[in-house]
Amino acid sequence: MSKILNEVLSANRDYVNNFGDKGELALPPARQFAILTCMDARLDPAKYAGLSEGDAHVIRNAGGRASDDAIRSLVISYKLLGTREWFVIHHTNCGMELFNNEIMSDLLASSLKTASIDENGWHDCCEGHGSAEGRYINWLTIKEQSASVLEDVLRIKNHPLVPSDIPVYGYIYECTTGRLIEVPEATAAGKVS
Repeated sequence: MSKILNEVLSANRDYVNNFGDKGELALPPARQFAILTCMDARLDPAKYAGLSEGDAHVIRNAGGRASDDAIRSLVISYKLLGTREWFVIHHTNCGMELFNNEIMSDLLASSLKTASIDENGWHDCCEGHGSAEGRYINWLTIKEQSASVLEDVLRIKNHPLVPSDIPVYGYIYECTTGRLIEVPEATAAGKVS
């Protein structure tokens, strides 16, 4: 058994021992909102948004982007579980700013092993086989954080399955301070019409 697997299972045993009445939490989020944010391990939405278990839906992906799957989750969150407000929260120093579709596709075509980055850019280890399938995926990379937040809020608000009475707020989490910084253009675009 791997060290990581042992650590996770040990932590779960401790969690179970202190689980208390969490099994009684309702399925719908108690505070009726959802957050779409990045999967970056430095972000803890429960802490930066003051959440307890059962409070809100947190949807995470690379970059916190409004992908088809993220919108699917938001629509389910509203339609079946009653969320009434949504947040799009990207962050500073995001890994999605470090590459573009071409770089990712080229790296995957070379090898499926983990690549590395230095001052000269991305490098592949060139071990094993690669695949050209990466050329058919939009990796939803980020050139500028405020622009990507606005783009995602607009994509959500303009989606035909999203009701106009759901406000969508746009923010950037600052990794060096933990502060949420509003993207005013995004929040304005996400207001209830």
